[in-house]
Amino acid sequence: MHKIIISDTSCLIILTNIGELEILKKLYGQITTTIEIATEYGDILHEWVEIVNAKDKATQSLLEMQIDKGESSAIALALEIPDSTVILDDYKARKIATYLGLNFTGTIGVIVKAKLEGLISSIKPIMEKTNRPTSEYRRKLN
Repeated sequence: MHKIIISDTSCLIILTNIGELEILKKLYGQITTTIEIATEYGDILHEWVEIVNAKDKATQSLLEMQIDKGESSAIALALEIPDSTVILDDYKARKIATYLGLNFTGTIGVIVKAKLEGLISSIKPIMEKTNRPTSEYRRKLN
């Protein structure tokens, strides 16, 4: 069985806005997200992005008292899928994931993994693009 990768909104937005969303497909083939994240993302998702929702809405609601809906839904889903990895960039969400014993990475971790697996030739040009967010990127994150 292949490992399930659950993406939060920030990774989707960042990689989309720098024109590198395909890194996710190249690395993982398919990723999973939730309807809350798809809604936050606000654009049409590719066919290789599967939407799955957490069944335990009580856990998700408890998490929403500390972090936003997207991160809460991603963590709640990761709790239900053994050996999954969730892509989180938010510090507080990462602390919660650590406390809950979840596997996680961030957008930078995804980019580094792409380099290590030979999918991109260099990290620097991609990182330089992330340091110069477009006005649309700023709008989506605010």
